[in-house]
Amino acid sequence: MAMMRLRREDPRVVGSFRLHRRLGAGGMGVVYLGSDRRGQRVALKVIRPDLAEDQEFRSRFAREVSAARRIRGGCTARLVAADLEADRPWFATQYVPGPSLHDKVNEVGPLSAAEVAAIGAALSEGLVAVHEAGVVHRDLKPSNILLSPKGPRIIDFGIAWATGASTLTHVGTAVGSPGFLAPEQVRGAAVTPATDVFALGATLAYAMTADSPFGHGSSEVMLYRVVHEEAQLHGVHDALAPLVRACLAKDPEERPSTLQLSLRLKEIAAREAQGLSEARPPAPRGERDRELDRPTGRMTERYTERTTQRGAAAQAPRASSPRTGGSPGTGGGGPRTGGSGGARTGGSRPRTARNTTRSGRTGTRPGRRPANPRLLRQRLIVFVVVTLIVALGIAAAQQL
Repeated sequence: MAMMRLRREDPRVVGSFRLHRRLGAGGMGVVYLGSDRRGQRVALKVIRPDLAEDQEFRSRFAREVSAARRIRGGCTARLVAADLEADRPWFATQYVPGPSLHDKVNEVGPLSAAEVAAIGAALSEGLVAVHEAGVVHRDLKPSNILLSPKGPRIIDFGIAWATGASTLTHVGTAVGSPGFLAPEQVRGAAVTPATDVFALGATLAYAMTADSPFGHGSSEVMLYRVVHEEAQLHGVHDALAPLVRACLAKDPEERPSTLQLSLRLKEIAAREAQGLSEARPPAPRGERDRELDRPTGRMTERYTERTTQRGAAAQAPRASSPRTGGSPGTGGGGPRTGGSGGARTGGSRPRTARNTTRSGRTGTRPGRRPANPRLLRQRLIVFVVVTLIVALGIAAAQQL
């Protein structure tokens, strides 16, 4: 992480922490690298002097501290200390070494599908803990994700929204970063955990393309695209495109949950790490959309319908495609007719009268040997006869 020397106006000591470097500055204040007497390094955030007298900003800052205290788990930087009553309120969190996702992509370019899936799985799992604490981040973006040696960490809960709290915004006023805001934020509608899911989808797209899925432009243009235009996912890996597209659904109820995202992304990360996805050709875009695991909201009903349709579509080619190994109308592979493996009727698939293989046995799926009724009857008859002979022999021996 880039560090800058302290400026003349910067404090040298805040609370019990000595400040060493500047880590960055934002709309609310400046973040410093500091340490306590034991040498523990912290990231210490101090409100700007001109905002310290603003009660709205003080309330927002207090909310950030409250959100940090409520979240458990390793997904965020642990809160170390805070002073909300100081002339310039501040709080200190555990220092997280490592670049932001934004800086990482700028340095090395788009990340691989395996890397993005692994980062996304950890982030979505972290958001589960954030949402369980009743907090919505509302400004999840590449610059607010630090890539530490122990995994990605979510930082900067400055505009986080806690359940039951005021949003501190006016209707129609968007708070956050254009290009990563959800449509409901732009409209001034209710903010929910699905809002963070949208931002996560945009963040994952950025990690694979080094660009926002809604392009570039002024804030007004970006916000318009978020609400009215579809995300551009050119360059997003086929294995992740359906999941990212679902996260970027305009309707919050059509987005998957963070738990579902975590499970799905873990599967994709494991498969991509083994290189298995390269052996599978990409499916058409319409079919890839149906591969998403069960989502939340109204997509639950659509998921069931799509799964049924996909099952029927998968069986249809088997009934119509010709098979090799014989002439039409014989046991080889022509179109099936009549009762001996003909066209299916009533939606059921016949279990008998299958195509004959070269070895003369009835054709079934590879690895399965069909049961021969005639052979079973012969074995049964032999078993009965042998049993009777043994029983008669035993009876004759007893009479002697």
